[in-house]
Amino acid sequence: MKMKKETFWGWLLITPLTLGLTLWVAFPVGVAVFMSLFKWNMISPAQFIGLGNYYFMFFQDHLFWQSVSVMFLYTLTSVPLQLALAFSMALLLNTKVRGMGIFRTIYYLPSLIPVMVSTALWLFLYNPQFGLFNILLDSVGLPTQDWLKDPALVIPCLVFMSLWSIGNIIIIFLAGLQGIPKELMEACEIDGGNAWHRLCTIIFPSISPILFYNLIMGIVGGLQTFTQPYVMTGGGPSNASLTYVLHLYKQAFQFSKMGYANALAFVLLVVTVLISLAVFRSSKNWVYYEGDRK
Repeated sequence: MKMKKETFWGWLLITPLTLGLTLWVAFPVGVAVFMSLFKWNMISPAQFIGLGNYYFMFFQDHLFWQSVSVMFLYTLTSVPLQLALAFSMALLLNTKVRGMGIFRTIYYLPSLIPVMVSTALWLFLYNPQFGLFNILLDSVGLPTQDWLKDPALVIPCLVFMSLWSIGNIIIIFLAGLQGIPKELMEACEIDGGNAWHRLCTIIFPSISPILFYNLIMGIVGGLQTFTQPYVMTGGGPSNASLTYVLHLYKQAFQFSKMGYANALAFVLLVVTVLISLAVFRSSKNWVYYEGDRK
């Protein structure tokens, strides 16, 4: 009788979460997969074409492959740099010096700025006529650049801009560093270990779950990058910054190819899940949890 009562309360308590996942995740995904089999412009009746959208995507839409290459280039470049810089900043902010709280606030504040506002700010900085970066180059006698109009520079510019809002990652790393027992660090020092030994044998294993979390979130965010290229470049120049989600958006709301856009969204979901599963599988080799025995 007691078991049945606990089972009842268990199901009752998870009902809101289950309904939320069903209504706002599973159902929309199912509808998107179903509509990806149709040719539909949201005005005329939908026309069933089977796998026609997927055939067009892989064999006829050259912008699809361009957007895939841009998406992976941006993700593979920005995510490692974000993690490395955030971890380095967290190490610095974990030291005990006067006024450290002020420095922590300064590094965290940019992440509180809305994406549209920060994008407009960086658009001003990259301005070829009166942008700060060209002013600095001109002041030292170097040639100025048309940052967002050069296909070779536009992705590095977007990647560099992504380092502006890593405050959340820094805070998460900092929380992990502060959770490392001081006894472990002291024991390493007593045994003659230097800073490199502490980093490799204590710090990295201790924060590896946090690194794993930030890696997953960074990959998912990188694959879904949209706002910055949409506002700053519109996918240009010459589609050099046409990210996958921006391509999806254009197909849906500029060209009214809603069925094809649903097919693009489903492929992005599959790619994201596969990459996440690969990272999860690899985590067994480098993520250490306190309860693990090796």
